[in-house]
Formats: sequence, C-alpha cells, structure tokens
Amino acid sequence: MAPDLILLDLNLPRRDGREVLEEIKKDEELRRIPVVVLTTSQADEDILRSYQLHANAYVTKPVDFERFISVVRQIDEFFVSVVKLPPRG
Repeated sequence: MAPDLILLDLNLPRRDGREVLEEIKKDEELRRIPVVVLTTSQADEDILRSYQLHANAYVTKPVDFERFISVVRQIDEFFVSVVKLPPRG
C-alpha cells in the first residue's frame, strides 16, 4: 500500500533526495502522492530544483526538536485535513 504523503530530505545517506524526488514523480503510481521536501537546506537552488521536480512543498527543517515536531504536525494536518487529494487508482 502506498503512503498518502511523503516527507523527503534532500540529504539522504546513500542517495540524493533530488534523485528520489525525480523517480517518484516519473513513476505512474507514485506521482499522485504529495511530496514535501523537509530539509535543512535554505539554498535557493535547492528550493528551485525541488519545485522543478514537482515537489508539492518545500519546508526548511527547524533545528529545535519541539519546533520540528510542530512543523511535522502542521504538514500532516494540512495534507490530511485541508487538501483534497486525487482518489487512489
């Protein structure tokens, strides 16, 4: 079963997150899943590239753990309660 939402860090240990995002968005079954880039990078080129690769949102990870948890909850609330996603195929 596919997830309803993907939180993706650009700085993955073995693979570049941009490559993962590109693969997700090229896959017929996965592309409908919203991808939120949640990363430490604030670089304009990372933001631009992520949106060029069809990320649904780009969020800079807060350093503080409490704030991080709050941001993740807000993302979940937005994509679960506010956004209307296409039906599963």
